Amino acid sequence: MAGQERYGTGGELPRWLSIERAAGLLDVSTKTIRRLIASGDLPAYRCGKRGIRIKTTDLESIMRPIPSAKLG
Repeated sequence: MAGQERYGTGGELPRWLSIERAAGLLDVSTKTIRRLIASGDLPAYRCGKRGIRIKTTDLESIMRPIPSAKLG
């Protein structure tokens, strides 16, 4: 059910996401999320010794539109 997870009663997302949940929401692999973090394109925060969390707003901000080709 990647990309179809719902949280809360109104469908809102939590403020912090694990790498696995972030990957599921974007329907990409956890390796892709880790690459985005390593390249600096996606900020991430350490939670304890091993946990890594991503802000939902940061995850949304990496999305960008694809320009359409103009025929003419």
